[in-house]
Amino acid sequence: MLAAWNGGDEGALDRLVELLYPKLRRIAHQRLGRRLPDETLDSTALANETYLKLVRAGGIRCDNRVHFLALCAQIMRRILVDHARRRGFAKRGGGAPHVPADEVVLVAQERGVEVLALDEALAALARVDPRKSRVVELRYFGGLTIEETAEVLGVSIDTTKRDWRMARAWLLAELTREAAPEQRP
Repeated sequence: MLAAWNGGDEGALDRLVELLYPKLRRIAHQRLGRRLPDETLDSTALANETYLKLVRAGGIRCDNRVHFLALCAQIMRRILVDHARRRGFAKRGGGAPHVPADEVVLVAQERGVEVLALDEALAALARVDPRKSRVVELRYFGGLTIEETAEVLGVSIDTTKRDWRMARAWLLAELTREAAPEQRP
């Protein structure tokens, strides 16, 4: 199906998404976490928007299921960031209460504000170490396992585990540093 979609067969994308849609919804549900009462984006909407962006993109080259999910991870990240920006969240808080960053990849699940902060921190990490930023994107936004992430990046599982640990530590330090001035009286 991926080969057919790569060749421009839009029906192949429909069949592919039908098979992977439950996984996309699960990933979307994990990314959205606890929702605010007035939140307009739910897991179904996020999965559907991801599908629509895939359709609009036309035949994109994906070698296998893992690469397809990696592409979906990038799309979901963009959708979440765009949604948070449209909702008018400020760069570092927008009046929302601070969520402790003890589990850095869980921070973005709480509020759109943290999605923007995480996106900015990931962009900063990408300037320092693009692979570590990609590991977070694939694991957090794409829901890929360590093994799947290693496959997409073409590195060993041990390297991916190291990158994951280092990226989380770096992001925790970055998000804590950025949030600290707001917490001072």
